[in-house]
Amino acid sequence: MINPNNRDVAAEREELDAAIGKGGQKAPIVESGPSDDIEGAIGKFVQNRVDAIIVTADPIFTNRRTQITTLAARYRIPAIYQWNLFISAGGLISYGTDLEDMYRQAGQYAGRVLKGEKPGDLPVLQPTKFLLSLNLTAAKALRLQIPDKLLALADEVIE
Repeated sequence: MINPNNRDVAAEREELDAAIGKGGQKAPIVESGPSDDIEGAIGKFVQNRVDAIIVTADPIFTNRRTQITTLAARYRIPAIYQWNLFISAGGLISYGTDLEDMYRQAGQYAGRVLKGEKPGDLPVLQPTKFLLSLNLTAAKALRLQIPDKLLALADEVIE
């Protein structure tokens, strides 16, 4: 699921197509923007009888995370998300950058600028901390058994 209005949509679509192609599989890409019906978007996945959903990182989806995770659970479709906020809202699994760490870095940058450093002199930082989060309650509702190895790798497990 992607937001067609997101400025990164072309790169996301390219990455998704490449990843899906490597596995020799087909997957529908469903677009859903700010004014679109989320239930209709999830319904397209149901109509296509998908095995799982990837919800891309987008503020629209983050703001509607409870609705998205509720619909994925209702239709019994496993879904993976970019942020662990979705796991707290009932989602199954997330893997992505640690938002708290990114905000902390942004705050440190702001502090350096306020102390007189020039923004152009500061180095460009990339995310360095990633989180794998799992929701065992969601897994149980989907009748999925999470492998012990994956549980051991998880940074956060909600039961």
